[in-house]
Amino acid sequence: MKPSDAHDTPAGAGLTRVDALLFDNDGTLVSSMESVRRCWTRWAREHGITEEAFAAVELHGRPAAEIIAELLPAEARPAALARIEDLEVEDVVGGVVLLPGTEELLSTLPAGRWAVVTSATRPLAEARLREVGVDFPELVAADDVTRGKPDPEPFLLAAARLGVDPARCVVFEDAPAGLAAGRAAGMRTVALTTTHTAAELDADVVVRDLSAVSAQVTDAGMTIRTDG
Repeated sequence: MKPSDAHDTPAGAGLTRVDALLFDNDGTLVSSMESVRRCWTRWAREHGITEEAFAAVELHGRPAAEIIAELLPAEARPAALARIEDLEVEDVVGGVVLLPGTEELLSTLPAGRWAVVTSATRPLAEARLREVGVDFPELVAADDVTRGKPDPEPFLLAAARLGVDPARCVVFEDAPAGLAAGRAAGMRTVALTTTHTAAELDADVVVRDLSAVSAQVTDAGMTIRTDG
């Protein structure tokens, strides 16, 4: 918790004046980490990328196009991007699971009050969400923006589509890049320790997963409660 944010309240109390909740997908709502490792490892081998070079690149929470740009020359990137998307979409069946608390929390939220904001492409994000039965009202994917996380553009676009003030949004993220994007967008942030330790996450509130989050919805907005 950042003491400079006077409108924020400690974990376990309500985060008031909230109009919308913005969720990262992989590592926040669902987990496809084993699938991601499988597909990207195969992709790296196919493209002759050494284990050392591959290990030095941060995969989680970043658009595939940005990852590929660090590993391959420009002329090879379009085909390489298409290949990793094909591999990941093909691996969706049986490769995605709901994380704790996702179903319970989303079931309390009306359409127009929440969105999924992901670094995945739209076909991949939709395939993962549908695999676990999540009916998403609004989705901002890598295809929709020119600059991905940690740039604030994805979260600002989600707020604009929902018609809400960014300052009245809460971002739920498991990755440092996503949390940085939320902060840069002027939003409050809740970090989940599903893929990183608490010490690696800079957020207003840190919780284990969405099972520690509940929402009370009224005509005036939402109150979010956390128990870290």
